[in-house]
Amino acid sequence: MENPKNKTEENFTCPLPVTNYEHVTLAHGGGGKLSRELIGQMFLSQFCNEYLEPMHDGAIFKIGEQKFAFSTDSYVVNPIFFPGGNIGELAINGTINDLAMCGAQPLYLSVAFIIEEGFPMNDLWRITLSMQAAAKNAGVLLVTGDTKVVERGKCDKIFINTSGLGTIDDGVNISPKNAAIGDKIILSGTIAEHGIAIMSVRENLEFDSQIKSDCAALHDLVKTMLSCTKAIHVLRDPTRGGIASSLNEIAEEAQVGILIEENMIPVTEQVKGACEILGFDPLYVANEGKLIAFIPPGETDRVFSRVRSHPLGKSAAIIGEVISDHPGKVVMKSSISGSRIVDMLSGEQLPRIC
Repeated sequence: MENPKNKTEENFTCPLPVTNYEHVTLAHGGGGKLSRELIGQMFLSQFCNEYLEPMHDGAIFKIGEQKFAFSTDSYVVNPIFFPGGNIGELAINGTINDLAMCGAQPLYLSVAFIIEEGFPMNDLWRITLSMQAAAKNAGVLLVTGDTKVVERGKCDKIFINTSGLGTIDDGVNISPKNAAIGDKIILSGTIAEHGIAIMSVRENLEFDSQIKSDCAALHDLVKTMLSCTKAIHVLRDPTRGGIASSLNEIAEEAQVGILIEENMIPVTEQVKGACEILGFDPLYVANEGKLIAFIPPGETDRVFSRVRSHPLGKSAAIIGEVISDHPGKVVMKSSISGSRIVDMLSGEQLPRIC
């Protein structure tokens, strides 16, 4: 009798989760509603566990008495070189930032390259040097990795995956579920610079001075904040989908309302002008060197002062607070009075942004 275990499953089919889409779209990778639906319906439904369920920037777990954070991310940005950085620097800093948003100090990174046949060696060397410099600057070691080369046309130049491991001090408990009524919301600086730097290259836009990506490692800023108090409830780096999508994710996870003030959100005039030209709302444009922090009201002034004293927090602002009204939603007070709901990004505004 034939052993059923030896049968191939190439004809095997199974019912799909409830979805309105027969195929994956670019919007499913945009960091907004469809990204969240894809993750929840397709992946979280099958892999959910105590480490994954919080939907944090990384998994938090203990080995013995030491608490760790572990995170992974992939980078497909186009163009691979942009004002203020490149795909390699972005890959190092991006995973460091995911660890930092868990309250961790990064220790070790892995890197995996998928490279298209014909990719220039000079460009690969430039990327490698920038990654080495970024890792050295952050005090982390790249300890393992992998390289794959695919046929010409099977990959767009180069894709990079980085994973990271870091340690979390006792008493630090940062999670999107921890947002509490009364928390003040600190934004560490001006928004939308990374996304607009990318788009300015794609669209050949010229300005009086070049708009540069804010690509930076945020772990030292987080360390400064935690040295002031460990009572930080939530940290998030608003990458794909911008601060609007990040705030919506937190409101939904914690089931609280969020109120922000439009005239308190720092945006440079150049970025405002570029967004008007391109038809973008800065609230939904990606950042790569900014964070959002939810701080109990009794600790806000001290933390805010320390953030403003840090090189990466000079333009920081308190942009809003957590309230009991409209749980799960974000509302913004307009600069011309009145208010409006700030929803999560529903489509793909900026593909291949990170």
